[in-house]
Amino acid sequence: MRKIFLLILFFGCLKTQAQQNNPFGLLIINDLQAYKASILIDKNKELVEIKKFIPNLKLDIRYASKNNFAKQAVYKQAKAFARLPVVNALSKVQNELNKLGLGLKIFDGYRPYSVTVKFFDIATDKSFVANPKDGSRHNRGCAIDLTLINLRTGKELEMPTPYDSFAPEAAADFKDLLPSVIENRDLLRLTMEKNGFKVLNNEWWHFDFNGWKSFEIMDIPFEKL
Repeated sequence: MRKIFLLILFFGCLKTQAQQNNPFGLLIINDLQAYKASILIDKNKELVEIKKFIPNLKLDIRYASKNNFAKQAVYKQAKAFARLPVVNALSKVQNELNKLGLGLKIFDGYRPYSVTVKFFDIATDKSFVANPKDGSRHNRGCAIDLTLINLRTGKELEMPTPYDSFAPEAAADFKDLLPSVIENRDLLRLTMEKNGFKVLNNEWWHFDFNGWKSFEIMDIPFEKL
């Protein structure tokens, strides 16, 4: 009975969501009560702060600064969140890399839908940003932007491009690169894909969790989580 009540509460809250006002008719959770109700029904829906779950990874949250393609801060807090199964999978990735003297540096995780709308308006090359008509895997808490670091020095391993590059070299299968760079990129990709992620074709740093379709689009800012 309790679960039925929670389901009624959850879907009742959704009626007040952005689906009514969204020009694309998307179902978007932008109400904290509805989000909390979804967690009571399914613990896997929880957006977990990644650093608290995996303390020895590094953060470089570019969108909390002006050091990004938009040249403006769109997050009020330099934090990274993801759904619970995503963070569990990242923990396995981190453990494997640690055995090689390597680790993860996170650039971005969960991204509120309103930020996706802003990015689409700003970007000159729309192929490198999610279209608001579909929403983003980031909006679902199921996409991670990241790279590899040397645990001893804390420095990033050399990759084909900097993060958020719109260059053709950013493609996950770009060939005309130094062998050492390809090796670094492929190590990241193989380790992530082994643990339930899939790389985005035109962004070597972007990985989608394979179960992303089970999670709703969210538009709740970090400071409310």
